[in-house]
Amino acid sequence: MTTAQELAMAVLDVLQSGDTDRLDHLVSEDFVDHGVPPWMPTGRTAYAQTFTFLHHVLQLRYEVHRVVAEGDYVAIHATAHGVDNSGHLGFPATGKPYAMPTMHLYREQDGMLVEHWGVRDELQALWQVGALPTPAPPAAFAELAGR
Repeated sequence: MTTAQELAMAVLDVLQSGDTDRLDHLVSEDFVDHGVPPWMPTGRTAYAQTFTFLHHVLQLRYEVHRVVAEGDYVAIHATAHGVDNSGHLGFPATGKPYAMPTMHLYREQDGMLVEHWGVRDELQALWQVGALPTPAPPAAFAELAGR
């Protein structure tokens, strides 16, 4: 029997390789990705389309820092390394690389992943690529730090 952790790590390998056909053996047909915009479709096919975009357009690869698994759930703390080659966040593409902190939680059922929750620090990525200026610390912070 394949564990939730093995399935989740295999899914990350699919993202790295771009071989989305392997998702047929890793995620359920009615897979739900809770970390995508509400207008995105759900299911294995939509997840594969998302991975294709992430792999080929953003050139995303994950540096895994921690994996914690318990029962049907597995959490992955990772840094996503990519290139800002798309205006998908509402800013023109800069072509610059970024390193974005991420957290992922997957749920396994009957030997397949059935749900994913993703948290990405997209603001950090926008600062890194220069799409948004990095704000200066507020005056109140400087005042508190001096105490």
